[in-house]
Amino acid sequence: MVFDLDVCDVCDVATHWPCDHWGVPGPVVYRTPTDGDESLSRLGAAARQVGLDSGLAAVGIASADIFTETREVLHARRRDGLHGTMEFTYRNPDRSTDPGRILEGARSLVVGAWGYRRADPISSQVTISVHGDPTPTDTTSGLAHPTGLAPHPPKGTVARYARHDYYRSLRRALERIADRLRADGWRAIVVVDDNALVDRAAAQRAGLGWFGKNSLLLLPELGSWYVLGSVVTDAPLEPSAPSGPSEPGEGCGSCRRCITACPTGAIVADGVIDARRCLAWLVQAPGPIPVEFRTAMGSRIYGCDECQDACPINRVADRRHRSPAPEPGSVATIDLLDLLVATDDELIDAHGRWYIAKRDPRYLRRNALVALGNVGDRRDPETLATLDRWADGDDELLAEHARWARDQLGRLDGASPVGTEAGTEAGTGAGAGAEAGAGPGAGAGPGAGATR
Repeated sequence: MVFDLDVCDVCDVATHWPCDHWGVPGPVVYRTPTDGDESLSRLGAAARQVGLDSGLAAVGIASADIFTETREVLHARRRDGLHGTMEFTYRNPDRSTDPGRILEGARSLVVGAWGYRRADPISSQVTISVHGDPTPTDTTSGLAHPTGLAPHPPKGTVARYARHDYYRSLRRALERIADRLRADGWRAIVVVDDNALVDRAAAQRAGLGWFGKNSLLLLPELGSWYVLGSVVTDAPLEPSAPSGPSEPGEGCGSCRRCITACPTGAIVADGVIDARRCLAWLVQAPGPIPVEFRTAMGSRIYGCDECQDACPINRVADRRHRSPAPEPGSVATIDLLDLLVATDDELIDAHGRWYIAKRDPRYLRRNALVALGNVGDRRDPETLATLDRWADGDDELLAEHARWARDQLGRLDGASPVGTEAGTEAGTGAGAGAEAGAGPGAGAGPGAGATR
């Protein structure tokens, strides 16, 4: 089969689809299904069972029709500026809402959810340095209360979905589903954490759940701690029944806990996120962190879980279902001082699977400087020396954030801040250029984050 020549959103090169980044070289010759193949109804059931046996918490099937409503939402929110400068599925809404652009002749989506709710130690846990040295530390304030003062050495916190490579586990499970479909002669392509498909909209259509007021997909009785992905196939499988209400927040009733819990007021309407205010996006966006949101960042260096932590459905799920232990090597906190002395290569080696703006480690340092200003100890010589070094450096972006952090520590200790005017001035222009935003169905899983 020959695919139309097009430009890949991921590779940014002209290619015959599907592109190599999907893991499916093109062109590809597939076996034509024969009359002896398993019936489609049994095939759909078999595909779901394979997914569940592979560790998925939920599996559903949806048609591969264009997501017309989601496409309109993406275009409208781009016009309103709610996406900030975020691209992902906003980059080309006409592509990300059309599964047929992934696989010509696509008929169905098999959508899966992989859980990342894990036990979250409060009194003690392991902090990983970028040099790979685990250090048992007391984190009674840093992780449980991201804006509280952390003990020495100061720790930066990581959102739950990013503590382990849950997308890799999700992909493996979906590949097993794809293999099952291919065994009967159907074509199948796995799409995970990719700007080519609006995965939350796909999950809702597949009956996995419904949208909360924070725009995240809520699985019935399970909550929102899930990453999402799909298998796009030309097999005409029977769709799953819808699950829950169709409108964002409709199943939440009068509850507004996620809205009031958001540190920056980023949930501006039911299911509508202003990415320019959303911390989950601001820590990924290029440029300065807007000054008005830096204190709200607390100890966060990647992601934000506030709206999910506040959700009663997640809280009930936590009580009903014991959280599994974290995977070996999971990183919940990172030594901020260690991060700020690490080389570029060390940072990319340690955290390269995260989305880092322009693949430039300076943005991890930027986040660490803000976090250090919020949870560091002004009486600690190493903390002050670190901030002084970056404040006097040649990188003005990092120098300004280091000066802000130094001043912030002074304010927390009741001392008179210095250099406030320069820090505020640098951040004022950042507010208009900061990025984020989304809404129900607008992107990949976030399950991973409200801005995806």
